[in-house]
Amino acid sequence: MTSTPEQTETALATTAAEPQATKKPRVGVRGAHVAPAKAKSAKKANRAKKAPKRAKKATAPGPRDGKKTTGARKATSPRNGSKAAKILDLLKRPGGATAKELMKATSWQPHSVRGFISTLKKKGFKIASSTSDGGDRCYSSR
Repeated sequence: MTSTPEQTETALATTAAEPQATKKPRVGVRGAHVAPAKAKSAKKANRAKKAPKRAKKATAPGPRDGKKTTGARKATSPRNGSKAAKILDLLKRPGGATAKELMKATSWQPHSVRGFISTLKKKGFKIASSTSDGGDRCYSSR
């Protein structure tokens, strides 16, 4: 097929001048890039009502200042073979036990041993604390 220069010029001119629309696009109009408007919040449900609290029991005065407490803690013996039992056995020795001995017996860190000693005091055990000339802390049960 051969074409003349006149045919090619007219063909180029018609395609550049008028674009032919084939079909309408099937996509919607693009919206702005903003957050959607907030919907009205629905009415919130009411919380369920709690049952009334029961009356407190009468308690004996506590160890400090005659104030009433919810119950005095009693010194109870720990289970046999537990770390607490090991510590109490070491504290009952005639000289007590140093903090290092307690750490070695229980494989606890120093702050854990001190914390456990304080819980023993709160439970009613009589624990005495003293320091030696070397600066080691020694605990003993009175």
